[in-house]
Amino acid sequence: MLETLVLHPVIDNSWINFDVPSLIQNFWGATFDGLTFGAIYGLIAVGYTLVYGVLNLINFAHSEVFIVGAYGVVITLTSLGFGPSIPNLSLPAIVGDLLLALLVGMLASAVTAFLLERIAYRPLRKRNAPRLAFLITAIGASFAIQSLIFVIRGANAEPAVTMFRPVAVFDVFGTIINNQSLIIVVAAVVLMILTDMFIRRTRTGRGIRAVAQDPDTATLMGVNKERIIVITFVLGGILAGAAALFYVMLVPSGVIYTGGFVLGIKAFAAAVLGGIGNVRGALLGGLLLGLIGNYGQILLGDSQWTDVIAFVVLVLVLLVKPTGILGTSLGRSRA
Repeated sequence: MLETLVLHPVIDNSWINFDVPSLIQNFWGATFDGLTFGAIYGLIAVGYTLVYGVLNLINFAHSEVFIVGAYGVVITLTSLGFGPSIPNLSLPAIVGDLLLALLVGMLASAVTAFLLERIAYRPLRKRNAPRLAFLITAIGASFAIQSLIFVIRGANAEPAVTMFRPVAVFDVFGTIINNQSLIIVVAAVVLMILTDMFIRRTRTGRGIRAVAQDPDTATLMGVNKERIIVITFVLGGILAGAAALFYVMLVPSGVIYTGGFVLGIKAFAAAVLGGIGNVRGALLGGLLLGLIGNYGQILLGDSQWTDVIAFVVLVLVLLVKPTGILGTSLGRSRA
């Protein structure tokens, strides 16, 4: 007598573990760490959102604009005597060196963004190239800058640069908040407020909003469109350079020629999440993305899930509201 063999598949779900008690226990620590990383995402995201608002272009090379600034920060601090150990300097001297590194990082990113616009995108605009050509050029420029950094600095990560020793400032329900996290979050918020005020209240900002809303009419009204486009790229580069200093502060040994790629993708996701084309949405999206990633990492018990959770939530938000959370374009921003 033949017996029928029925195979019952065994589903092994041991690779997923929802550790809710751990999330509850580490909630405040995860929150402040998420806000710290999210502030960096938000600053980088502004570059994406500004260029998209003015040109309807996804500048995928903006991640390399950021990483060039990070190299500028590391090289400057290394030349000033910073390294794996904290230099024996007075507080005013350290602050002065960090401000110098900040300026160099901003300048390096701003120059990279300027050259990128001049060399890669302006010739395409003059030829009225299709949008697909811009997208392909952006990806190609990204790899070209990566390769150039590889040739100049090599494949290894830059030496660790420790700027100062984190010191506890206060605690929230038993979670210690240090000066490093406070500096990053507060400085990022201040920079975003200044950028928002610049866009909404200055003559140049009005020009940016006019070109974003209707470039042809803005040109007829006397706005120099090419100048506005250059300023938009440079402004995004300046904020990416500031984010580079904060990133090196948070991850002292994280600067490598490919290091901007994943961070840039996250920043782009933050811009879309908050509402691409919306400056305030860039910061909101960055902070939310940082929080979601940290919460997901603790809930699932594995840091490898951080990116997965963040992008799944991004997709879900876009399914509900494709324009993002705030969803107001740069051209429709009001003072």
